[in-house]
Amino acid sequence: MLRLAAQKSGRLSDRTLQLIGQCGIEFTPSLRGLACKATNFPLELLKVRDDDIPQYLESKVADLAIVGENVLIESGTQSPIVKRLGFSKCRLSLAIPRGARISSLKDLDGKRIATSYPNILRGFLRSQGIDASIYTISGSVEITPTLGLADAIADLVSSGETLNQNNLIEFISIKEFEACLVRRIGDDLETNPTYVQLCGRITSVLSAKTLKYITLNSPKSSLSSLLEILPGLKSPSILPHGDGDWVSVHTVIEESNFWEMIESLKARGAEGILVMPVEKVIV
Repeated sequence: MLRLAAQKSGRLSDRTLQLIGQCGIEFTPSLRGLACKATNFPLELLKVRDDDIPQYLESKVADLAIVGENVLIESGTQSPIVKRLGFSKCRLSLAIPRGARISSLKDLDGKRIATSYPNILRGFLRSQGIDASIYTISGSVEITPTLGLADAIADLVSSGETLNQNNLIEFISIKEFEACLVRRIGDDLETNPTYVQLCGRITSVLSAKTLKYITLNSPKSSLSSLLEILPGLKSPSILPHGDGDWVSVHTVIEESNFWEMIESLKARGAEGILVMPVEKVIV
């Protein structure tokens, strides 16, 4: 039985449950307990506070965790990242009051900066040769300049709306983060079949999110030109068509250059292009 620690509530919690569900792992409908066992896979989900997750991993109470990279770095844990998951992206940024007489990092020398991430901030300031006072605040960091407690803040930013509401402007981005699958230290997990299966399922789900499955019809005379640009997990599948002068081509393409690829295919003679989402990729 593997134990997976995750945020007990919030956006990261919702995305974690969604990912686990896409891996075909089911829990009892309520999911109310702080420790919930899956009904069809040897996995127990521990729903805990973000800040406690590194300790759960280091004490080997949890085998794995899905947690924000910011929490890992701030804690100083040595638990290795298995995979970056591509969701819950944010950045730690310095922000200053609108109209403040601060135009460069050097202007922060001797200033007071409030943050919930003192270790990350301290490392950044040291690397830039900035000597500022760091005030550690557990929450509501954005209000500290208004209260006269700080000249600037370092806080997580996604849309920037919270900064705007508090008359702050983003000054400098320190580091970007996203949700990660993290494992406890120890080589024994590598030989655990449940761990291998779970990592394989997660990889399959994540891989599918960047791909589209397409089928198209092509004259045989245009096929060689199409194959010059068509990708595939190995190579495109080519099937006979009802019309002897045509073939049907099946392949997958990357979402990132989807429209450019479609236009190129049309220019080379492709017709009847059908696009479908990819749910899983098993390799």
